[in-house]
Amino acid sequence: MQPTVIAGLAAAAFVAGTIDAIAGGGGLITVPALLAAGLPTHIALGTNKGQSTFGSLSALLNFWRGGALDRERIARSFAGGFAGSLLGAAAVLVVPPATLRPVVLVLLVAVAVALAFRPDIGAMERPAIDAAKASLRAWIIAATIGAYDGFFGPGTGTFLIMAYVVWMHDAMTRASANAKVVNFASNLAALAIFASRGVVRWEVALPMAAAQFLGGALGARLTLRVGPRLVRAAVMLVVIALVAKLGRDLLAR
Repeated sequence: MQPTVIAGLAAAAFVAGTIDAIAGGGGLITVPALLAAGLPTHIALGTNKGQSTFGSLSALLNFWRGGALDRERIARSFAGGFAGSLLGAAAVLVVPPATLRPVVLVLLVAVAVALAFRPDIGAMERPAIDAAKASLRAWIIAATIGAYDGFFGPGTGTFLIMAYVVWMHDAMTRASANAKVVNFASNLAALAIFASRGVVRWEVALPMAAAQFLGGALGARLTLRVGPRLVRAAVMLVVIALVAKLGRDLLAR
């Protein structure tokens, strides 16, 4: 692959890493870019995980340093996200992932409606739930959405943020931070599978990974600095883009 093409992919990865750290949805940029660069679909998906894992790690580290993570949830969320992603990836062999498109479209539209008509949603922390419930709910969210990410994927970051806001009573900023634990675990599990099958083009993935790492750091710092308004606006934009993409894919069948 030409150096200029790799440089363009790295630029796309930087933008994707920044957006993904705030609201998820980075794959909407990097996967089409990799396909446009001429990579076959399975190689593009594997290479995408090879680079996006570093973006989620960078965002996670920066949220950790910024004190935005609920540290008592981390181990459970990571384990749930990792195991769920592996199970979801295994399920691909049994059920075609495209069968989920209509369901995901409905869920994304529901998220958009909630954000549009509930401007206060996620604006601030709500009363904390007790520790036992919080631990169980964190694991359920991580395992369920991690499995979805391993199986299908689009909207994972958005669903994590909204699940933490609605079910864990997080504000948008904290929800975005806590989502990165599951994002990283799920990406790592998927990367292990793709790498074992030899479908990661590392000469492409590594320059993109460096850019993703920088983008993830920028996105996390912007989230910590600007707060819920930024996350809310970014989530809405990602949801609109996902609805448009999945709707087009559904109509094209």
